[in-house]
Amino acid sequence: MTTPRSDEQLLVIGAGELGGAVIAALTRREYAPGVTVLLRPSNSERHDRLREELTARGVGIVEADVATAKVPELAVLLRGFDTVVSCIGFAAGPGTQRRITEAVLTAGVSRYVPWQFGVDYDAIGRGSPQDLFDEQLDVRGMLRAQHATEWVIVSTGMFTSFLFEPDVGIVDLATNTVNALGSWDTEVTVTTPEDIGVLTAEILGTRPRIANQVVYVAGDTISYRDLADIVERVRGVPVTRNEWTVPYLLDELNRRPDDNLRKYRAVFAQGTGVAWPKAGTFNAVRGIPTTTTEEWARTRLSRAVMRS
Repeated sequence: MTTPRSDEQLLVIGAGELGGAVIAALTRREYAPGVTVLLRPSNSERHDRLREELTARGVGIVEADVATAKVPELAVLLRGFDTVVSCIGFAAGPGTQRRITEAVLTAGVSRYVPWQFGVDYDAIGRGSPQDLFDEQLDVRGMLRAQHATEWVIVSTGMFTSFLFEPDVGIVDLATNTVNALGSWDTEVTVTTPEDIGVLTAEILGTRPRIANQVVYVAGDTISYRDLADIVERVRGVPVTRNEWTVPYLLDELNRRPDDNLRKYRAVFAQGTGVAWPKAGTFNAVRGIPTTTTEEWARTRLSRAVMRS
């Protein structure tokens, strides 16, 4: 049976971990919009498989390299879409977020969800240890300065998986260590990409429309002490606990000022704009279940537990 679709034409920019989750959630909705994805041109086998999978699900495909495309070129591609959801993050390079936003406004898109799936950039402000965040504030300024295009910013916190990525350095499963950023009482909001996809689709489908505001969601909001306790419960053994204070992390950043991960650690350690109570979020108010950190860990770390 064909899923009924609305007349809305929606473009998702990018089909990576987040973009794929957003596309999946949008196409599952009872009255799904017509979904198209913007992909970077490539002849790799991986991209060929991705195109086949998307086409089989009824998703349209357009191609452009947003990292290099000029604003007029992007604007031509974006015209005709009612809603644009950008799932292209910082990896596309400095200036990309501003350029995509300028193209959206030039194209006269009715509604835009920029790639702001992360922290509360307004609360953090300019001049933070992570200089990439200033561009996110530029995007917010561009959107707030105009009235032709509606916008919705979805604040999600950190991807839950990032807590456990070896390169990030918070949870080190190899040594069974948890390093607290700032202090053990510092909190962080985290959400899985799958939940972000579901919640973004729900936000876009809400009537009356949510427009020109920041919407907060959360899979979980925990302290680093909570995180260490979770790792202990899941792995069944005590963890080594290190507290990386703000002065320590800023000193580490000063030693290697171009290290992107050290920038992230320093800004998250400061604790401002990186966490909010789950109780007041879009998903909590509407009773939409999300994956907690412990639920994620019990599912994803099972192999690590078996090896320990």
